[in-house]
Amino acid sequence: MRYLGIDHGQKRTGLAVSDASETLVSPHSVIATASPQELLRQILLVLDTEEIDAIVVGLPMNMDGIEGPRAKEVRQFVSMLQQKTGKPIELYDERLSSFEADHLAVDLELTRKRKKKRLDAIAAAAILRSFFDQKNRQ
Repeated sequence: MRYLGIDHGQKRTGLAVSDASETLVSPHSVIATASPQELLRQILLVLDTEEIDAIVVGLPMNMDGIEGPRAKEVRQFVSMLQQKTGKPIELYDERLSSFEADHLAVDLELTRKRKKKRLDAIAAAAILRSFFDQKNRQ
């Protein structure tokens, strides 16, 4: 199955895609989150062009494991996405994904400008990679 990973943010939403064997995950793109309708339209386009079978969306959690204040927004977004796509959608704890993405960006030696443009997609890739790691441990 090919998966789309989503790191939904207030300003930008990062996307990442997997290969069919669920072993390779690549940052895909970053979309401005200003309009929910435009965000959905662009995600639907990626789902189609990348032939995505399922979706993993990062769920904002506090460090104590309780859903963070943005979790309600993400759940509403997931509900709209589910209605539009009908594809299986998994919510996955995104704690530390931004931290991990920041370290990956340093490892990739991205310039500050490129890092800012790619960080959300790298975070989406970190979420998707963690999802696969947990799935494989079960």
